[in-house]
Amino acid sequence: MPFDAIFLSALIDEISPKLLGARVEKIQQPSRDTVILTLRGKEKLLLSANVNRPRVHLTQASFENPAQPPMFCMLLRKHLSGGRIAKLYQPTAERSIDISFDCTDEMGVPCQKHLILELMGRNSNLILTGSDDRIIDCLRRVDFEMSQLRQVLPGLFYHEPPRQDKRIPQEVELSEICTLLSEVDSQKRLDKWLLDTFAGLSPLIARELSFAFCGETDADILALDREKLAEFLYAQFRFVEKEPFLLIKEEKPSDFSYREIRQYENYMKTERFGSFCALLDAFYTQTDHSERMRQKSLTLRKTVTTLRERTLRKLELQRKEYESTLDRERLRQFGDIVTANIHAIERGQQLLRATDFYDPEMSEIEIPLKPNLSPQQNAAKFYKDYTKAKHAEKILSEQIKNGEIEEKYLAAVLEELSRAENERDLSEIRAELEGGGYIRALDRKKQQKMQPSKPMEFLSSDGYRIFVGRNNRQNDILSLKTARKDDLWLHVQKFHGTHVIIDCHGTTPPDETITEAAQLAAYYSEAREGQNVSVDITSVRNLKKPNGAKPGMVVYERYRTVIVTPDPAQIDRSLQKNS
Repeated sequence: MPFDAIFLSALIDEISPKLLGARVEKIQQPSRDTVILTLRGKEKLLLSANVNRPRVHLTQASFENPAQPPMFCMLLRKHLSGGRIAKLYQPTAERSIDISFDCTDEMGVPCQKHLILELMGRNSNLILTGSDDRIIDCLRRVDFEMSQLRQVLPGLFYHEPPRQDKRIPQEVELSEICTLLSEVDSQKRLDKWLLDTFAGLSPLIARELSFAFCGETDADILALDREKLAEFLYAQFRFVEKEPFLLIKEEKPSDFSYREIRQYENYMKTERFGSFCALLDAFYTQTDHSERMRQKSLTLRKTVTTLRERTLRKLELQRKEYESTLDRERLRQFGDIVTANIHAIERGQQLLRATDFYDPEMSEIEIPLKPNLSPQQNAAKFYKDYTKAKHAEKILSEQIKNGEIEEKYLAAVLEELSRAENERDLSEIRAELEGGGYIRALDRKKQQKMQPSKPMEFLSSDGYRIFVGRNNRQNDILSLKTARKDDLWLHVQKFHGTHVIIDCHGTTPPDETITEAAQLAAYYSEAREGQNVSVDITSVRNLKKPNGAKPGMVVYERYRTVIVTPDPAQIDRSLQKNS
């Protein structure tokens, strides 16, 4: 993302009037690398040192806090709660911001603290220092083994990251640009030269400058008029117009910038925003939540995926073994043929050539024998293998049936994980897996107990309440305990998905309500990206849960089917979500 030094300076210019003098009322740390300061006036300042998405901006988004606040959050609360923001400082052409706070120490003596956010990719960090620039603590501690150039540890003095040997775009003179360009004596792309020569530029902006000058993003400097290029760059560096623009690709946010981007032409659309904070809020609100939930569910997803793959491998072996048992009748026939020819078999013989009286052609066959067994024992062994195969067929068919149920259940759990909206959903899925013995139970005494979540609730365009389960356990409660017998139950056909209940109140819902509920069943399932999805509908009284069935699994016989295409926009227009 082009969160370069110029973009950061534009953002600081925007937020400074709102932040200076504001008192810190609340401090949260919703994720490992993100801190939110709630200020007087209810402004929320988000500071993220995420290695892939570092940023700082005011936000209107809501975040779910962990059950126990992290230690770094507790430290910030101790030092910054009640403090006032005194100054925002950005080192020249650097991607870092130093926020100064006027605070009081434990003895009530006024002091100053600094919260420094470094937005530097994999080296991003959030550092708290005292008025003497000594580090109190930081999100990521960097010792000598990790970096010999710069250590970031509690007790050390804070030093800015080493500066690169590059020119500051806003400070360079026209004559210096001419000199730098004249020194280029071999083929070199203009955008690469800009990145190597000037500080504070992102690759996106370097390509855009090249495109704005000559209509190409990969132009060679040797092929350009260097005098005109120097004048163009000098004007661009000295008179920067900073406006927030969002780049949209296939109707989804793709990138952002402080200037209009034209290099993509019709491949991407640009949308101008009223403020940089609104731009960043819109961009990250749509992309950050899914990424955060993906990371939080990574361990569970990996465990369930491993269990499912193991089950599939076991099923494959069992099916092969089952197929081999289907040919057991030949073993009994071999036993009969050996018995009929016992008089012709000598002990130690390895092969019997005899007439196959089970073959209409009465052809001659060869039957392998065990030389260490007597003729009678060889015949008995064929009968015994036949009996074992007959018994194995019964056992394997039962094992395959259970294995298929197991695989379907684990696939359903993976689908649940993809739909999890918050940490509470993940906690309930984990509890379900613990209850089934799939993963080791955590020490619940050390964890803050969360209130169980409720099913999602929607109001149809006809005024009927529609409930949608969030996980298998909730599906069981919703369909088998909460719903009335005359309510309608919906589930996508032949795909993993959630249970949907229409609260009928003894009436027959209109077709529009049934269609809307079917769309919800299709959308909250594996078939959400499909078209013409089949959804089964039946009365709750027709549902049965077999003894020993996995959570969320029910059977039903009498039902009807409707065909719908899940459309999020249509769901938003027709249905009002209450929870």
